[in-house]
Amino acid sequence: MLRTLLDRLATTLPALAGVVVVSFLLTRVLPGDTAAYFAGPAATPQAIAQIRAELGLDRPLPEQFARYVADLARGDLGRSLTTGQPVTADLGARLPASAELTLFGLALSLLVAIPLGVAAALKQGSLVDHACRVVATAGVSLPVFFTGLLLVYAFYFVLGWAPAPLGRLDAFASPPPTRTGFFLLDSLAAGDLETFRAALAQIALPGLTLAIFALAPIARITRAAMLAVLAADFVRTARAAGLSSRRVVVTYALRNAMLPVVTTLGMVFSFLLGANVLVEKVFAWPGVGSYAVEALIASDFAPVQGFVLAMALLYTVLNLAIDLAYGLIDPRVRAAA
Repeated sequence: MLRTLLDRLATTLPALAGVVVVSFLLTRVLPGDTAAYFAGPAATPQAIAQIRAELGLDRPLPEQFARYVADLARGDLGRSLTTGQPVTADLGARLPASAELTLFGLALSLLVAIPLGVAAALKQGSLVDHACRVVATAGVSLPVFFTGLLLVYAFYFVLGWAPAPLGRLDAFASPPPTRTGFFLLDSLAAGDLETFRAALAQIALPGLTLAIFALAPIARITRAAMLAVLAADFVRTARAAGLSSRRVVVTYALRNAMLPVVTTLGMVFSFLLGANVLVEKVFAWPGVGSYAVEALIASDFAPVQGFVLAMALLYTVLNLAIDLAYGLIDPRVRAAA
């Protein structure tokens, strides 16, 4: 397992280096002038040139990149011009909000998609199977921002069941003592059930929006994997040996069908990271996605580069966890490693 971990880490280093280069180059070719934006519309060319020199934007591109890499090696992601704070501090304050929302949506989708995919495979052509196809088609077809706006309109504006989509807590609740940065976990750890209910009410609609988006690939892969496993020889042998249907499905079929599902989780998580940006804007969620969008509008390079690098690190860590989970699910993977 340790050798597998080291091998995966070695293969991710070139990918992270590529992310650093691409994110730096993209922020330089995007339209907009950082110095002109922060100087204001009434600024003179001399004032804009002075700001550009102070920010180091007048230097050659290779020199800017060398300076950026040197700062990055020291753990310095730069300073945000819009907030006036170091990017690491801004990301540290906002990343728990995005991580909580993404993981909540992913967990919610797994709770629905896996049982739905298994039931659809066990009862082909039934109402459950058709429902699985409809859910998968809807999840793929509906844009995530449209789903969010539709849920807000239905559950907040029409029915009045949900609170106003304005952040992680309403105006009458106070954040729990910070331990993990996840309001749901921190409020439970503090024994504050009122704050827990308030945080759960706020995260329900954005989490459901992400869950609907993630349902489609997980349900479809689960159904296809279960159909393939149920037709395998070892499942027919288990049934011929007189084992109960529950034991055949849960012990033998489901465990083997989980391998492609676990692989799909890495892809789904990357999709959720991208969709998270739109969801955060719809629900005024104070995460890194809205932070990056605001910085992009202001042509603020450092937060955008920090956001891209943070998302790449999260994706790398998750894929590493998936590789390790593979070894726990399938002993053949550990033997091959």
